[in-house]
Amino acid sequence: MANLYTIEDLLQGKEYRSRTLSGEIITAEKSNDYVYGSDTQAYLCLIREPHSIIDRYRVVAVKLGNE
Repeated sequence: MANLYTIEDLLQGKEYRSRTLSGEIITAEKSNDYVYGSDTQAYLCLIREPHSIIDRYRVVAVKLGNE
């Protein structure tokens, strides 16, 4: 039997980088509050910066489909 992963599972533990923040994605949950297009889904991610005591949230858009 094949392993079944959710997008949340695949995002957790990954490196997040932007111009203003970089760190590890601690949690990710699907969010319907943000829309980026018909073929994307938004995820609210908690980012932990190294050597920081404050975690920050960012929205990550994930493209759905094969292309």
